[in-house]
Amino acid sequence: MGLKDRLEEDRANEGRGDRGSVTHWRRRLLEEINLEDLTRLTLAQRRVRLEKVVGHILSREGPVLSERERSMLIRRVVDEALGLGVLEPLLADETVTEIMVNGPDNVFIERAGRMQRVDAAFNGEEQLYQTIDRIVSLVNRRVDESSPMVDARLPTGERVNVIIPPLSLSGPVLTIRRFPKPYPIDELVRMGSLDAATGILLSAMVRARFNIVVSGGTGTGKTTFLNAMSAFVPTSERIVTIEDSAELQLMQDHVVRLESRPPNIEGKGEIAIRDLVRNALRMRPDRIIVGEVRGAETIDMLQAMNTGHDGSLVTVHANSADDAIHRLQTLATLGEGLVPYDAIRDQINNAVDAIVHLGRWPDGSRRVNEVSVVSSRRREEFRLEPVMTFEALPMGPNRAVEGEFRHRPLPRHVAGRIYQVGESVPAAFGVVPDERPGGER
Repeated sequence: MGLKDRLEEDRANEGRGDRGSVTHWRRRLLEEINLEDLTRLTLAQRRVRLEKVVGHILSREGPVLSERERSMLIRRVVDEALGLGVLEPLLADETVTEIMVNGPDNVFIERAGRMQRVDAAFNGEEQLYQTIDRIVSLVNRRVDESSPMVDARLPTGERVNVIIPPLSLSGPVLTIRRFPKPYPIDELVRMGSLDAATGILLSAMVRARFNIVVSGGTGTGKTTFLNAMSAFVPTSERIVTIEDSAELQLMQDHVVRLESRPPNIEGKGEIAIRDLVRNALRMRPDRIIVGEVRGAETIDMLQAMNTGHDGSLVTVHANSADDAIHRLQTLATLGEGLVPYDAIRDQINNAVDAIVHLGRWPDGSRRVNEVSVVSSRRREEFRLEPVMTFEALPMGPNRAVEGEFRHRPLPRHVAGRIYQVGESVPAAFGVVPDERPGGER
């Protein structure tokens, strides 16, 4: 066989091999369809139309496949054309809470609080980059060597982070966090995240307009818990929510949702959380809910709590309730103003009423580890009084974390505020018989 014949045979073999690839059939699909017609259809109608077209192409040109293989190939081709390719089945799985792509061949997911690797893989870095470009283009962003980090949000609400070389040494890395459906407090009680008495107490605190900070580490469920507590805000009140990525799903009718904006490609046009907090004060809010404070906006949030916006809710990253209150003090100093530590301490003492600290345990479960009230007053060092703590038992052979929620009596000034609005203190807590040192706050 001559060289020419061998080259022609190699090209024919390559063509036959390519006929089994998703990329080949996606290219054939794009040659067959009229893109202008697709723009007039809804997403569901587009999927149905493309599935029919791909089916016809495979019947005419495709290899012999079983019904299952044929259906799988059609789905993968349409997913690649319309959605996010190999990630579409993972996004369709409601039990998956996080998708982590560490390069084209390493895809991990989080399910029920546990990490596991899945078989899904991209054909190569080019396909992964195409998926990334499709995501960031939805929010008019781009990712390249000059802008190698991007935060974005899918139309369905998932939060996306992208980081690529040269910052990432593992190739392009894509992280998608899905936010679970809203859980009411009753459901969290059934799941063991807290006990019924603590749920009743927290609902009374929200209705009594306590300023509450929800603290915890990454992935402990702060946003989910904040969403659950917000359900107790009366429907007659105007709520303004402020977030980096809109994740809260409040059930009330009178809710104004604000979302920060990152800088554009030229580095201009940024609208920070701090700007939104300041603007919210001019919107006649009854309550302000901030998804998370992590910088200079902390001082503005504290001032809002101190100027008639009682009942505000906020989350902060911290390792304990005590750490949370000191972290608020540190974050409040990050602004351009030189506010003394003592002044910030006084602001926190006067603004924050309670801290709910969440934890994530080795078995993947998430619980309320501690509920503390702030008993210190102005010009005093911070003093927290825990009213509920979770005490875990040694882990048994089933590797499940079990324990007991322990309650302590509420300080009288805390119980008094709850009684004033017609709420009751759960019997599991009770009230201290005499006022502790420090008097009324």
